[in-house]
Amino acid sequence: MDITIRRAIPEDVPAITRIYNYAIENTTATFDIQPKTLEERQRWFTEHTDEYPLIVAITDDTVVGWAEIKPFGTRRAYRYTVENAIYIDCDYQGKGIGTALLGELIDLASRREYHVILALIVGGNESSLRLHYKFGFELVGVMHEVGRKFDKWLDIITLQKTLPGPRL
Repeated sequence: MDITIRRAIPEDVPAITRIYNYAIENTTATFDIQPKTLEERQRWFTEHTDEYPLIVAITDDTVVGWAEIKPFGTRRAYRYTVENAIYIDCDYQGKGIGTALLGELIDLASRREYHVILALIVGGNESSLRLHYKFGFELVGVMHEVGRKFDKWLDIITLQKTLPGPRL
């Protein structure tokens, strides 16, 4: 399967919204519990600048996954640390799309001279954990029972990858 990774464009927002809303309604991969409207996701889309890119995976002219680098924390001392998020269409999971997206996110973060990428992954999401470990992320902690969804308490597993930058 051919996978193209590129920056997201406004026309991708409906597909991004569909993929994310599936995750909201059917998985614990996100702690959002209410589906997002197209208008909400369009506003969210505008928050992604060159500093915090949003990318998509395309197969057969269809958006089948998306990923972002987003700020971690609001205090200035966190400016060299980012968090990643990756979501794959349920019909395309296990086909290398997450690998392609995470590889591109790491490259984008390195080029922007971020120092740390964090992944906050819900306990039990073994495929996401395997993906991040494959790229050299390391376990740095577990927050126990910090979320509740589908009548279950959920843990967050925090992974970290340290990059060479910034050059201070």
